[in-house]
Amino acid sequence: MHKSLPRRVANRILHLIAQFAPGASSFRPFLHKLRGVKIHGTVFIGDQVYIENEYPEMVEIHNGVQIVLRSIIMCHFRGTGKVVINQNVWIGPNCVITAPTGRTLTIGEGSVVAASSVVTRDVPKFIFVGGSPAKPIARVTVPMTLNTTYEDFKKGLTPL
Repeated sequence: MHKSLPRRVANRILHLIAQFAPGASSFRPFLHKLRGVKIHGTVFIGDQVYIENEYPEMVEIHNGVQIVLRSIIMCHFRGTGKVVINQNVWIGPNCVITAPTGRTLTIGEGSVVAASSVVTRDVPKFIFVGGSPAKPIARVTVPMTLNTTYEDFKKGLTPL
């Protein structure tokens, strides 16, 4: 995938603006869409979130996803991969999500990624993962949506 220099520069400028601009559910997702990130529905993108700079079109984010403060989504390291984040996923602060070269990494619907986790493998639907590398911790019965209280989310976790 060869991109022109002006397109690459524009992607980086839009990315820098998106990292610090207001509008976590409006302006930031709009800027990332302009870069080529596939965003479906309403999403929340927190401050200083880094979404793949060179190949933003390799990231797909679905409705209800929340990506919190300073998380990183990477799709290339010596070749490209793809990241698909399905609906109602919550990604905590300081997480790193990296797609393997030539493959798609999928985070399943309703899943939760704990703060400071490193995700290098698929996350099944409705699973709470954490750690480095991220490992399953619990089953999620109440997804962490914008309308869910933390207490309800915690009560809905069942040990594996």
